[in-house]
Amino acid sequence: MPDADLDNAADALMGAAYGSAGERCMAISAVVAVGEAGDKLVERLIPKVKALKVRDGCDPAAEMGPVVTGQHRDKILGYIDDGVKAGAKLVVDGRGLAVPGREKGFFLGGSLFDKVSPEMRIYKEEIFGPVLVVVRAPDFATALDLVNKHEFGNGTAIFTRDGATAREFAHRVQVGMVGVNVPIPVPMAFHSFGGWKQSLFGDHHAHGPEAVRFYTRAKAITQRWPTTPLGPAFFDADVELNDRPTRGVDLRRPRFAAAFARPTPSSPRRCPGTAARRPARSAPARRDRFVAL
Repeated sequence: MPDADLDNAADALMGAAYGSAGERCMAISAVVAVGEAGDKLVERLIPKVKALKVRDGCDPAAEMGPVVTGQHRDKILGYIDDGVKAGAKLVVDGRGLAVPGREKGFFLGGSLFDKVSPEMRIYKEEIFGPVLVVVRAPDFATALDLVNKHEFGNGTAIFTRDGATAREFAHRVQVGMVGVNVPIPVPMAFHSFGGWKQSLFGDHHAHGPEAVRFYTRAKAITQRWPTTPLGPAFFDADVELNDRPTRGVDLRRPRFAAAFARPTPSSPRRCPGTAARRPARSAPARRDRFVAL
């Protein structure tokens, strides 16, 4: 959004788009820039993408290593070529990168596209490589509509300083995992992980409560209990107190009964700890005994 902290957003996008060479399921591959945020964001991204340290993955100074195979590298190159042919603006070209001493490695530099349209293949499909595309939208409603119309819905994020905008986005977006100023919204394992639409295979998400439900066989129990007599016989206890300290608790009254029955104004009150008994009015033949422990 135009009100976002664009420096923070640019730093977050660098890690989300180019970390692990873009080869992870939650990598950010597309940005929808709203209004005037587009030019400012691209200006911040260009020098950062060009400065990426692409080296041998064992080099501690490496910020990005090679992609997984030569075949996949060629596939990513095909996406970049296709984007250029479709009319997108390739503002940073990562093709043709060679790492000294690793000339046969499967290396690509970071690539950045601007002025991408929703009809282009590089927007509709997941490239799964170090390529970030920027789509422009005039307003929030258009940007939200772009996200909701996409066939996939694994993860998304909004960058904004406005709480109302963030709340509106989170409630209306048709995506399984949503971040607010968080580029990769992967929750902790005790929450469920998974997307919506074509980003979900099966009936349940992984981890969290849904994973527990997957391995759980539910049982429904429907009960109805007869009314319990609440007369004096229910509260009187045929027990000896033996001078036990009561601390103000009537030991003749079970604690569970005290929650739903209190003495009425007409009922005589007794001192806690006494063993006096009162004859029951119409007491049942069987008298249960209760002791509050």
